[in-house]
Amino acid sequence: MTYRLRVASVYLLGFFIDLINMFIANVAYPDIGRHFGAPVSQLAWVSNAYILGLTLVIPLSGWLANRVGPKRLFILSLVIFIIGTCGVGSASSVSQLIGWRWVQGMGGGLLIPLGQTMTYSLYRTHERAKLSSAVMLVALLAPALSPAIGGVLVDNVNWRWVFLVSLPLAIVALILAGCWLKSDAKTEANVRLDLGGLVSGCSALTLILLGLTYMGEAHYLRQGSVLLLAGMILLALYVRSALRKTKPLLNLRLVQDPLLQTAMLIYQFIPGIFTGISLVAMFYLQNQLGMHATLVGSMMLPWALASFAAINLTGKKFNQLGPRPLFIAGCLVQGLGIGLLAMIGHAENISITVFAFAFMGFGGSLCSSTAQSSAFIQIADNELADASALWNINRQLSFCFGVTLISLLLNILLNSGLVTNQAYRLCFVLAACSVVIPILFCLRIANRSVILTLNQEKQ
Repeated sequence: MTYRLRVASVYLLGFFIDLINMFIANVAYPDIGRHFGAPVSQLAWVSNAYILGLTLVIPLSGWLANRVGPKRLFILSLVIFIIGTCGVGSASSVSQLIGWRWVQGMGGGLLIPLGQTMTYSLYRTHERAKLSSAVMLVALLAPALSPAIGGVLVDNVNWRWVFLVSLPLAIVALILAGCWLKSDAKTEANVRLDLGGLVSGCSALTLILLGLTYMGEAHYLRQGSVLLLAGMILLALYVRSALRKTKPLLNLRLVQDPLLQTAMLIYQFIPGIFTGISLVAMFYLQNQLGMHATLVGSMMLPWALASFAAINLTGKKFNQLGPRPLFIAGCLVQGLGIGLLAMIGHAENISITVFAFAFMGFGGSLCSSTAQSSAFIQIADNELADASALWNINRQLSFCFGVTLISLLLNILLNSGLVTNQAYRLCFVLAACSVVIPILFCLRIANRSVILTLNQEKQ
């Protein structure tokens, strides 16, 4: 096995561990709630604490990698993650559980940007589409397998094993990282930490995440709006300050790159919106139409199969077609899938439901895999760490943004006097129309120039 395949394997294993921990906890909520006597609003922080921990540590990834060294930092992150996992598994109260999930997130948060930087730097531009396909396949497997694995563990063992199941994987990743990754070169010991940027940037991200979380709940709309507004103001101040510094915490100037900017926006409007739509669709299909939970859950099968096809298509055709046609096709197909949800009026409309989820899977994954392939094409190797940090912060925010936006839209429609089923259907229609926004941004991509760059790299 070549060195770069070893690095890619370690990165993908770390990526899988992180994603498993993001998605597997939901199935254990009822048992955790009964065990600790905790309400649903408090249980939500079992997942939110993990997301908050990993989002807050991502901005530090570039500075820490320079200071400590990529290999040592990757190993240290795994050690912190393992400690957090053991703490989660032995938590004696829900507050302890939430606290240890935050520690777990702090460890897991560095695995993706750090591993991504190490791996992508070893692949030439025209080779990154196939690498991105592998990344997206892992991103597909984790959410598809997590609920099933978690359900088996909750039913047959204990809810604690939902969190402890990632422990053997983390130990394997730790051993492989120690054996396979090359020793760190001398680091820049005098690189100064942008402490002001760290405080203001992390505070802004925290307020934005809290605001988006609270705004997704009807009873906390006002508090969420205040937190979000405060976070946006603080973020604006951080951006203004960072653009004036020679070595800021995050190099925000990279967002001016058209491909990275478009890829980040695609993530907000395609995978992000789907996250919100999938949540609303579960309520609509089960509570309003009376579909069985098992049937609704099985809709992820056509979604996963269609996603697999889209990811393979991206890996094979990206260098030939470029990002623009794939983005536009993906947006349109996802819009069609969301629109089909509005046509489901009875529990018997199973075929329409299957097609809706298949179209959403194909369109969403075509966009996300193309975004992953195109984001770093025009980014220099020495700027990959900053670009990776920005990319992963945007990815985390997109999930919160999608849930909040769709939840707000549905709440507004439900309070407007519409019949409940009509409110859900109109919500799906409006969400389907939102694909127009990313399509308009895709039109500005210099597609021929991108294809020329990819072909020159091959020669």
